[in-house]
Amino acid sequence: MTTKNKTAIVTGGSRGLGRDMVINLARNGNNIIFTYRNNKVEADKVVQEVVSIGQKARAFQLDVSDIKTFDTFVVQVSQHLLEQEGSPNFDFLINNAGAGVYGSVSETTEEAFDTMMNIHFKGVYFLTQKLLPLLNNGGRIISISSGLTRISFPNVSAYASMKGAIETYTRCLAKELGNRQITANTVAPGAIATDFGGGSNKSDENKRNVIASVTALGRVGEPGDIGGIVAFLCTPEAGWMNGQRIELSGGMMV
Repeated sequence: MTTKNKTAIVTGGSRGLGRDMVINLARNGNNIIFTYRNNKVEADKVVQEVVSIGQKARAFQLDVSDIKTFDTFVVQVSQHLLEQEGSPNFDFLINNAGAGVYGSVSETTEEAFDTMMNIHFKGVYFLTQKLLPLLNNGGRIISISSGLTRISFPNVSAYASMKGAIETYTRCLAKELGNRQITANTVAPGAIATDFGGGSNKSDENKRNVIASVTALGRVGEPGDIGGIVAFLCTPEAGWMNGQRIELSGGMMV
């Protein structure tokens, strides 16, 4: 008897950490639905890469800060799953989409604060809420946090505060969804070399050297350091891990 493939939904899956999560989940035998904000060309490339691995993939455009579009997205996802899998349900939700808006406490505007809140907290909260009826019992919810909830630096107060809220929210989810055998965890990347927040972790050699000097493994993280752990959290072997914050920073400032 053939085992039915499971389906993962990844927000912000067209580039950076999200792309690596999508690829690793597909390599583990999962079909993929992921969102992208603007770049359909890159999203289509990721779809083709997943297909080349042997799994199904579909990309949907979604701005995770625009809560009023979520109902339409949920309908699109459920219809797609019904057509492709015979059921509108899925198994794994990875809340990854994000953006970096930085500035000191004295300089942060209400607009910048609201942007960070809508993307990193309010959007995650209500997208998860709206997808819960479609999430299979025994499923997994993984939300991406940040090393900045443990280590404080200047100019990241709004972003880091929203990530701290996500960690608290996730522990509450774990408690509330336990009766459905759904686990909820956060993954907190350290400094990773991507285009996120202007891409300085990838392009600024002085910053990279500083990061490497305070990291036990002696280098800046790469996207490939993250996706495999997210995929692992969606395996049976990780089923007893629940309500946890898993930091992936190579031992930064331990």
